[in-house]
This record gives sequence, C-alpha cells and structure tokens, in this order.
Amino acid sequence: MALLLLFITAPFVETLPYGGLIESILVTLVMVSAVLATGGKRWTLAVAVVLVTPALAGKWLNYLAPGLVPVPVFLVATALFLAFIVGQLLRFILRTPRVDTNVLCAGLAGYLMLGLLWVPAYVLIAYLTPGAFVFTAVFQDGSAMKGFNAFYFSFITLCTVGYGDVIPASHVARMLVVMETLSGLFYMAVLVSRLVAVYSTQNSPDRIETAVASTDSQSP
Repeated sequence: MALLLLFITAPFVETLPYGGLIESILVTLVMVSAVLATGGKRWTLAVAVVLVTPALAGKWLNYLAPGLVPVPVFLVATALFLAFIVGQLLRFILRTPRVDTNVLCAGLAGYLMLGLLWVPAYVLIAYLTPGAFVFTAVFQDGSAMKGFNAFYFSFITLCTVGYGDVIPASHVARMLVVMETLSGLFYMAVLVSRLVAVYSTQNSPDRIETAVASTDSQSP
C-alpha cells in the first residue's frame, strides 16, 4: 500500500507547494514499511534498521538543511538499504513452500523496489558527472536526472521500454542501464520459475492423494 501510494502521487508531487516534504514523507513510509515487512527475524531487523537510519537521516537533513550532508552519502545509503530489501524479498520467495497471497505480494513489491533501487544510482551518477544523461527536446529546458525524472527513467529501463527521451551518454550511465535491464530480466525469470515450481509441487498428484488419504483417515 505504501508503494502504491508513492506510485500514484509521484507524477504530481513536484508541482505542489510542499512537494519536497510530501515526497520525503512518502519515501519514509515506504522505507519503514519495508523494514517492518522484512524484519521477521532479529538479525534481519537489526541490519534493516542499521541501513535505513542513515538513508532516512540523510533524506530529511537534505530537505531541512540542504548541503549539510553530502548528497552521495545518503544516496549510497539509500541504494544499500533498497538492495537489502530486494534481497530479503527474493530470499523469502525462493524459500517459500507454497504459493499464497504473501508470496505474490512479495514478488510484486520486490519488482517495484528493484526499480526504486536504481533511482539513487542514476541521481548519483548525474550528480558526480554532469552530462551523463541527455534529455531530448520533449523535456523542458533545465531538466535534470532527479526527482520524478529519475523515477521515470528507472522504471522504463527496468521494463526495457526505452522511449529515447532520456539518453545515457557516459560509459558509467550506460553500464548502469545495462545492469538494471539485466536485473529486471533475471528477477522476472527467477520469480516466474520459482512460482511455477512451487505451484506444480503443491498440486502434484502425489500430494493430492496424500492429502485425500490424510483427510479420509481422520474421518470418524
């Protein structure tokens, strides 16, 4: 639900009077929800808290006092946290013994978090290397790889759409695009193959016969 709220409001937040504040609140909501969703074990909760703390602190300090925290610091912290969350969701999917609503939600959330993971990476490269991305004439003058532009570019890259309105110009930017495209393809391949394998095992004739026999033996 936090991810859905972020996606619905993302195109409009930047134009609002307090867009920066709203965006920070939504990102915080997503991150806190991710910690709660993956913190089932003590060690995962501890690691998630350690990773999310500098990411959220840098995000809010950058909003309240721009320049106080170096931009690369909280961007790297955010990317590390999101990578950990994606890894935990994928780990949950690979270890699940059966397909249910939780597994399907984890698969969808993992894919969306994977798209969010590359947003700070693109913003960081654009910050360190001006001109790493070229915006075509369809964008207004002064467009930069940040905010919704980075969000949009990440997800069209993840989905391998590539409209050509934003072009990676530097070698590092191009390599990041290749890595995100491959990660999206591998994620979907692993997710689909795992769900099919678990579902097939769930509904195999042997298991159905065993379940029926067990039900019959318990009957009065």
